[in-house]
Amino acid sequence: MPDRETLEVDVLIVGGGPAGMSAALRLAQLQKAKGGEPLGIAVIEKAREAGAHMLSGAVLDPSALKQLVPDFKEKGAALAAVVHDDRVYFLTRTGRIRFPFTPPPLQNHGNYIISLNRFVKWLSGLVEAEGIDVFTGFSASEVLYDGDRVAGVRTGDRGVDKHGQPKGTFEPGVDIRAKVTILADGVRGNLTKALTRRLALDTGRAPQLYAVGIKELWEVPQDRVAPGTVIHTMGFPLSTQEFGGGFIYAMPDGVLAVGFVTGLDYRDPMFDPHVTFQHFKRHPLVAPLLEGGQMVRYGAKALPEGGWHAIPRVYADGVLIAGDAGGFLNSMRLKGVHLAMRTGMLAAETAFDAIRAGDASAARLEQYERAISASEVRRELYPVRNVHQSFSYGLLAGVAYSGLSLVTGGWWFRDPMPAHAGYERMAKIGEYYRDGAPDPDSPVRPAKIDRQLTFDRLTSVHFAGTRHAEDQPSHLIVHDTDICRTRCRQEYGNPCTRFCPANVYEMVDVGDGTKKLQINASNCVHCKTCDIMDPYQVIDWVPPEGGGGPQYDGM
Repeated sequence: MPDRETLEVDVLIVGGGPAGMSAALRLAQLQKAKGGEPLGIAVIEKAREAGAHMLSGAVLDPSALKQLVPDFKEKGAALAAVVHDDRVYFLTRTGRIRFPFTPPPLQNHGNYIISLNRFVKWLSGLVEAEGIDVFTGFSASEVLYDGDRVAGVRTGDRGVDKHGQPKGTFEPGVDIRAKVTILADGVRGNLTKALTRRLALDTGRAPQLYAVGIKELWEVPQDRVAPGTVIHTMGFPLSTQEFGGGFIYAMPDGVLAVGFVTGLDYRDPMFDPHVTFQHFKRHPLVAPLLEGGQMVRYGAKALPEGGWHAIPRVYADGVLIAGDAGGFLNSMRLKGVHLAMRTGMLAAETAFDAIRAGDASAARLEQYERAISASEVRRELYPVRNVHQSFSYGLLAGVAYSGLSLVTGGWWFRDPMPAHAGYERMAKIGEYYRDGAPDPDSPVRPAKIDRQLTFDRLTSVHFAGTRHAEDQPSHLIVHDTDICRTRCRQEYGNPCTRFCPANVYEMVDVGDGTKKLQINASNCVHCKTCDIMDPYQVIDWVPPEGGGGPQYDGM
């Protein structure tokens, strides 16, 4: 068996998203500006190419971009359209009410509609032009420690069969050791999750809250919606006890980004985000925009929406946490890309100074958290620190608090507002449906599927371009499958078969009147919803063999 190689660098960045790429580029800028011994910098990214796993709405606040790349226009930044038209609607089942004015957090004039996939590809090009190595197709499987000090990461082995045995193509992962490791491994990142547990980085913090966004790209007649149009909705098809809303962003050449975001703290165990999205597309506001068009891409991704109080300690000996991995997202503005970039830049500045000082201890790296607190990041996130939590009291309470927070700076009688992890809020099926439990294998609110406007899960997954090697260990680890066929089926009706937007989890007949869990791991679009929302917390999402996953071209 080949020996495991070791690579030594000064700064290792795990994750090639907006936070990781911004950190790498900022390090290169600091090296140029301050000189000294050249730093060894490496970025590792699990996708087979930069940006392939990137999915967002997205409307970009360009503030961080202007700071990082002042001449971004001259350098050909991948910006699809400048926003010129904002609309917000409250939807009923068959009607709509347009807000007479756009609430300040949703005012986007002058911001940019982007494909995050293409934007990150562009950032990656800038990083590589600075001579920094971006290693794509390398998943990070575990954190390396010297005691409790983070010393780098180990990348995943390649060429392992589904039974965990080496194949003829076996290659052991590489140990990449670094003086400072920046974890930018995204929402519910596997390394950040493990590190947080080991070092108790979330002690004294509120639980992180999440949402899942499902998105499609459509090609429609070019004169249907003007590029730069941004539409947000609330209301239907959600009940007043569910958090979320829809979006439609118009790009050039008749391309529409259409999506729906649902809070992963709903009570109804039969709730189905994918079916909800299909109902949204059938609404009289949305359907006419899509009819006659063609869906060309599909994907899903979780979002961290717990706010300021849910951000863990983002430093420890030898390590910093940036971007979605740290929970830096403004759920009121529906934006996180600029905050990911900003925290990536601040992490780079802290890492650079620490290495120059020869001190990467937690005491030294605490400067990162202080820098965040003194920056635009806190000034933006602190006033909206309780927004998502307020919707746990219902739609009207959430809307009222959100409006009030614009005046009070987010103050409330109880601060932070009480919060519970989303999976803890899910009711048992007998408690929620007191008049009789529904059949867990039949949707409570089925959507009509025509494969023109609306789609079943398997058809949707085809448009995600997801690819995984079939003969490899499952990257979706269910620690106790007996729970699935017994307690979970009885108590919750196997909600994984509904909250997964990619048909990964199925309960299949075994011939004796019972069912067992079947995991279709090759369908996975890496949204992390299962890891977040499983009511028993027995599912762990870990990276598959490097390069596997969705291909989010244009998303």
